[in-house]
Amino acid sequence: QVQLGESGGGLVQAGGSLRLSCAASGRTFSSYTVGWFRQAPGKEREFVAAISWSGDRSYHADSVKGRFTISRDNAKNTVHLQMNSLKPEDTAVYYCAASSRYCSGYGCYASSGYDYWGQGTQVTVSS
Repeated sequence: QVQLGESGGGLVQAGGSLRLSCAASGRTFSSYTVGWFRQAPGKEREFVAAISWSGDRSYHADSVKGRFTISRDNAKNTVHLQMNSLKPEDTAVYYCAASSRYCSGYGCYASSGYDYWGQGTQVTVSS
């Protein structure tokens, strides 16, 4: 069992930066793939980024590639999402999720592959 909690959301102007954190409980967290997803009002939840259990593989959606970076610190049971050059279209509730299954590439993009979810943190980017 893994419990997840996101933090770091807020209001920022376009072009600014935020760093989201996902803190996890559970001693086996280091064996989970962790992903970030987001959901804007009236839209479906979409994949943002994912990182393997060891941190040696990471994947980013095309819409955030070059601006967002996912990383993890297993010693602290934490995964981060550094978001730079934010745009108004990045406005959404951001969720972290953990999966006990191995995934690679686009296989990590499906929300259905994740077993545990946090409550989400709001990110609002003003123009």
